[in-house]
Amino acid sequence: MKKVAVIGAGTMGNGIAHTFAQKGFSVNMIDISQAALDKAIGTITKNLDRMVAKQTISASDKANTLMNLKTYTEISEGVKDVQLVVEAATENIDLKLKIFKNLDEITSPDVILATNTSSISITKIASVTTRPDKIIGMHFMNPVPVMKLVEIIRGYSTSDETTISIMEMSKELGKVPVEVNDYPGFVANRILMPMINEAIITLYEGVAGVEEIDTVMKLGMAHPMGPLQLADFIGLDVCLSILNVINEGFGNPKYAPCPLLVNMVTAGKLGVKSGEGFYNWNHTTKDLIVSSQFK
Repeated sequence: MKKVAVIGAGTMGNGIAHTFAQKGFSVNMIDISQAALDKAIGTITKNLDRMVAKQTISASDKANTLMNLKTYTEISEGVKDVQLVVEAATENIDLKLKIFKNLDEITSPDVILATNTSSISITKIASVTTRPDKIIGMHFMNPVPVMKLVEIIRGYSTSDETTISIMEMSKELGKVPVEVNDYPGFVANRILMPMINEAIITLYEGVAGVEEIDTVMKLGMAHPMGPLQLADFIGLDVCLSILNVINEGFGNPKYAPCPLLVNMVTAGKLGVKSGEGFYNWNHTTKDLIVSSQFK
């Protein structure tokens, strides 16, 4: 497989496209918005420039990577003659089901269809297609060009052949693939999201403040950043969505999202993407500044 399509030009989509293109794959990046595609190419170019400056790649590597990228606003045009499609659209079950139903109709039956979902059931997505054996999860970590891990999620009917093929391809990308089975949250988010949620509950109950909670986890557990800062980077709306999927999937109240998280998302305090979450991201200094509501 040397020709792939990536659906979605957002943070994850452009990172996935960048990674494939840098490793010599021909990549069709697809989004309904031309502006989003243009922004994605700009982001990829900046990231490549940073890598050239750090001498991790050469100027010719950058040029070759950009030459391997093409953009499309029509999905039917973008998936022509590809061997793999990686969907990286918004984490919304209805949207993903619609995309996969369409992909099943417009791609050759031998094309593998992968999703970058962080929590939605691969088996559920596969159920709207006629090729459940060729549906698989490829859960990349953000930032994609840097992070080594890829969760490879097998749906109930995903074949050994499909799994082996995607595991080997992930290694070609310089990633470390880890095979997991299709249960709510998979492995990464089943462990990470309850930890973030517990940190929010700890704040909600007044046990400690934002900085104190994050400092304990950074210095005491050797985490590179605290769970509340990480939640801001992920997006509080994304955290809430994943927790809801896990909570509904298991029907266990221990996965229920903290009321504070629900309120913050309702109020539009989504973290970095909105400028404010547990921290204030609108300031001009490099220092972390706790949001005024938690002071």
